[in-house]
Parts: sequence; C-alpha cells; structure tokens
Amino acid sequence: MFKKILIANRGEIACRVIKTARRMGIATVAVYSDADRDALHVEMADEAVHIGAAAASESYLKMDKILAACAETGAEAVHPGYGFLSENAAFAKALAKAGIAFIGPNVKAIEVMGDKIESKKFANKAKVNTVPGYLGVIESAEEAVNIADDIGYPVMIKASAGGGGKGMRIAHNAEDVRDGYSRAKSEAASSFGDDRVFIEKFITEPRHIEIQLLADKHGTALYLNERECSIQRRNQKVIEEAPSSFIDPKTRKAMGEQAVALAKAVDYESAGTVEFIVDKDKNFYFLEMNTRLQVEHPVTELITGIDLVEQMIRVAAGEKLKLAQKDVKLDGWAIESRVYAEDPYRKFLPSTGRLVRYRPPEEETGKRGTVRNDTGVYEGGEISIYYDPMIAKLITHAKDRKAATALMADALDAFYVDGIRHNVPFLSALMGHPRWHSGDITTAFIAEEFPDGLHSHEPDPATLETLAAVAIAIDHLENSRRRHITGQMSELPFAFARDRVVAIGEARIGASVSDEGGGVQIAFAGKSGKATKPRLLVSSWVPGNPVWHGTIDGREVYVQVRPILNGFDLSHRGAEVKAYVYTRREAELEALMPVKVPADTSKLLLCPMPGLVASIAVEVGQEVQAGQQLCIVEAMKMENVLRAERDGTVAKINAAPGDSLAVDAVIMEFE
Repeated sequence: MFKKILIANRGEIACRVIKTARRMGIATVAVYSDADRDALHVEMADEAVHIGAAAASESYLKMDKILAACAETGAEAVHPGYGFLSENAAFAKALAKAGIAFIGPNVKAIEVMGDKIESKKFANKAKVNTVPGYLGVIESAEEAVNIADDIGYPVMIKASAGGGGKGMRIAHNAEDVRDGYSRAKSEAASSFGDDRVFIEKFITEPRHIEIQLLADKHGTALYLNERECSIQRRNQKVIEEAPSSFIDPKTRKAMGEQAVALAKAVDYESAGTVEFIVDKDKNFYFLEMNTRLQVEHPVTELITGIDLVEQMIRVAAGEKLKLAQKDVKLDGWAIESRVYAEDPYRKFLPSTGRLVRYRPPEEETGKRGTVRNDTGVYEGGEISIYYDPMIAKLITHAKDRKAATALMADALDAFYVDGIRHNVPFLSALMGHPRWHSGDITTAFIAEEFPDGLHSHEPDPATLETLAAVAIAIDHLENSRRRHITGQMSELPFAFARDRVVAIGEARIGASVSDEGGGVQIAFAGKSGKATKPRLLVSSWVPGNPVWHGTIDGREVYVQVRPILNGFDLSHRGAEVKAYVYTRREAELEALMPVKVPADTSKLLLCPMPGLVASIAVEVGQEVQAGQQLCIVEAMKMENVLRAERDGTVAKINAAPGDSLAVDAVIMEFE
C-alpha cells in the first residue's frame, strides 16, 4: 500500500480524498494556487506545495508543476479527483513515466472513453445503444446547422472533452445552433483546452441515469447500482439520488450488465461511471463514460456501504476487489444536494465573495438516518471567480425516499450561509415540490418549473404560521431578556406585553404569547377574532444563534434567523421572508407609513454577477431590439450572454472587454 499520495485537485473533493487517506494511514500532499493559499484542503493535508497563479491554466492544469510537487514530496501516487487533469491521458502517461501511480483507470480507457466522440464510436462497435448524432469534428457554425437540420431538432451541442455541463447547449432551431456552436466551442476551449464539439439528437422527456462501476486490475468489474441525476440546470447536475425511483430491477440489471461489458472492453480499472439517457418507456442510450470519480459518488457510497475512494486507492496499489456482484447491496435511499454560490432569485447568476458565516448542519447518523456534508470551504474563506461555484454537497440517507427527502429538507433549513448569495432556498423549494415527491422528473424539470429562477412568494398558510410563530417566540425571548437585564417594564399590562402582530409580506397575523410548559405558547387570532388552539414551541435557541431549532407541537423545525429592524429575516422550506413583530399600537402606526418606491433602473444594463467582460456587441448610438445580444460576461468558467429587455438606443457604454465588474455595476445606459 502507498505511504504517501498527492491530490491533484482542490476544494471539497481534495478534502474528501484526504479524509479516506487519513483513515487508511496514508500521508497526503495538497497542491494549491495563489487563490487557494488558505484553502481548507491545504490545512487538512500533511504537506502542501504551491503550484502557481490563481487561474487553473497556470496551476491545477500544469502537469509539470504537479510532477515536480510529487518529486519534491516523495508522493508515490496521485489522486486526480474530478475535473482538471482527472481524464487527461497525457497526465496519466507522464505519471507512469515518472514511476508514480495514477489512482484512476489505464491510459487506454482514458483515451477511448474520455473523448466523447471516440467513446460513442467505440460504444457503437461494442453494440451498445447510442443516441443518434454526428460524431465527426465540426469545422464551422454553418456545417453545424446543416448537420442539425439532418438529425432533426432539438439537438444537443456538446464538447468532446470534459464534463460538468461546460460546453453544452440545446438548440431548437438554426439560430440556436449558430449561437450554441460558438458558445460551446469557447467554453470548451476555456475549460478543457479542447474546442471540438459534436452534435446529437436531444431526447425529449429524458431522464439522466448513470451506473457506477468498480473494477480491479485482475479482471473483476462490478456495477454498484444506479444514480438518477435528472434534476439539472444548464446541464449541470443539482440534485442526485440513489437508487432511481424510475428504474425497476430488470432495467437496473440490463443497464448494469451493459455498463460492465463496456468497461471490460477497454480493460477498465478503478471507479468509473457510464451515463445513460433514458426515455419515458425505459429505453436507455449510452451517453458517455466518465473515467474518474463522480461528484455525486457519496449517494452510491451510502446505499452500498462501499468507500469508493478507498477502493480506487487499493486498486491502484494492485489489490484485488474483495467483493463480487452478489455482494453489492442496495440499502435505503440517498439524496445529494449541490450547494452552489449562485443567486436563484436572479436566474442563478454566480455569486462570489467572502463567507461571512458558514454553518452547515451537523454531520450525524441517528434514528432518522445519516446527514453528511462534503465541503472544501470554511467560515471566513472566499468563493473565488476562478473555480467552480460549489460550496458543498449535502447528502442524506434514510430508509426510503420519503424519509431521505424529509431529512434533506430539515438539513437544508439548518444550512446557514452569509456573505454571498447561494441556492439553499432553491434546493429547499425542490424538496417540497409535488413533482419531486411523485418522482415525475426529467432533465427539463427546472426549466419547466423554474424558467426564470426562484421567485419570492408568500408562503403557504402552514409555513406562514410556522414562520410567524418562530418570529413571535424569538421576539418574546429577546424582550424577556431585556426586561430581566434592565429590571424595567416588568409591571406592564398583559395585553401590551403579550399581544403581537406579525407582518409578513401583505399578511398581518395577530397572536398572543405566554410562557408555558417549558416553552412558549402562542395562540393565533382566528378569522372570527377568537384565538385558535395554542401552539407550543420548545427550543434552547439563544440570541446570536443563526438557526432556530426546536419543536412546534412536538414537530422538529429548523428556521434560519437574521435580525433586522423590528423583526427578523427568516428562511424555511424555500421561503425567505421578512417578519416584522409589532405590538398592536405599533402595527396601527406601521400601516400609516408611506411605501418606499425603488429607483428606476429600466434604462440601465446592470452586471448581474461578479465577472469579466468577455465582449461588447453594440456601440454608442446603436438601436437595439428586445432579445438582442449586448455583451458577454464570463464568471466561474461559464459565458453569460446579456440581452436587451426592450427596444432602445445605446446612450453610453461604461465597460470594455477585459474589465472586471462587481454585481450591479452599470455596463451601459439607454436613451
């Protein structure tokens, strides 16, 4: 077994590998860029080596610097994680030449399966069902249009190298193909150093289901059941689960056996994944093979009890797998939510900055199941513009899908992040969506149900009452503490001290509050004016704690709390509200206050996220039409096209290509 390994990656996956290596008694070496000097993976590793500037092309993609780090530290093997050099055959060859083990598959598998065009050709020869498409190199946008016309719309334009949703576009017509071809090539070149793209038929109502593989160097190859990854946004997975609620045992076996056959055809070793697109009739088609560890591997680990990172290390060291296909279990249900630095209220635009507060839910295994949080950040750390916007992967495991969903919903309510915008409210909304609960999901789910992102909405009556109750309970506790500290206002009439009105949006909720049974008892005013049955809230919450955790009539509840003037900013079950708590007289006066009108920004193009101006498509004095491209802003490896919302004339341009802009910076003004 290896005594020391180097992790050629960063963030949560580097931390994840370090945890397993530490448990196995293996020393670890981290590598880091200028931007990651104070990163968590650097702190966790036994040793750390600086390898270059912040840009990945100057650090994490520099093979010579990683080889030099191996030589400097005496690392015997390299785990590449995912992304960066994980599917780079030249890197695996260079390691082999230097006498360093690659914790991954052989070069043949990487070369054949790492290239999406070549892998589909190989799969065709191996008689694996593949999606109809054109697998040759496409030289121009017009050639792409002709190919798409022949295949029939809609089509998918995809980068030949890489993954993670980069360099992928769906096109419904020729204009989409021209624009998508250009964007896909540009993103592919930027992310993978390879701008080749291909086109295939886009399957309607598709589900993205993949098979996890594990193979050794001695001819044993197994499938570890399936994962469903259909909840995607811009081809980037958001929610993953194992197993799939759609797949039956017969289909699971057929997909697994086909995946194993493909793996054996390339003499595969280590962990890998065969991805399939599955239609509504359970016909499945080979999509691609990822010759690396997947982001969503934790859900497979939890339902099988197999540590995939450990098995990868053991296989790389030449050990035989100690299990057979019959030993692979399917225990319970696991769900993974990817927590991203993005603003769901602004069409998921990237968000960067410092994590002023970062308090994930506690990792634990108890009666309800397991809560696991794979992360590479810490409170006070920074989310950079240079890398993927993932903050963490939150995973729950329970006896069945319903229980795992309930546990995930509570864990998300307890996941507190401040300093940047994030998608936790959106993930919470997904967990409560009827289509998620019914299992009626496809890769178009987010586009269909949240076409413009997440919108602020008034919570349903039950959630509204929960939020109002928590707001009153917190206000009551804080007022009691103040009175106790100062010794003042202790003899006030009950009605003044105990009656409250909570303002949430347009709703005004009257209630009375009292101390009762080791907690707080709240009785809401009913429609007739009479008090409803009191609710009992019991909690050990104290001021300053970012999450209110307690029970309401015996039901466990988590609510995020941020103090504001006269109330609290509360987040629960995907609803973010401002709850103002008033006495009756304060509520009467508040109703008389004038409404503040927001500033008019209709004639301004504002930068929706921190990013780099890639190009400006118009000039001063030019007339533009609604939907016309104005500029492109690049953030976190993705190109974002900003378009005109209405017809107008460009009056002033305040930015130029290459400029780095903050959120809401004025890019251009219109007459």
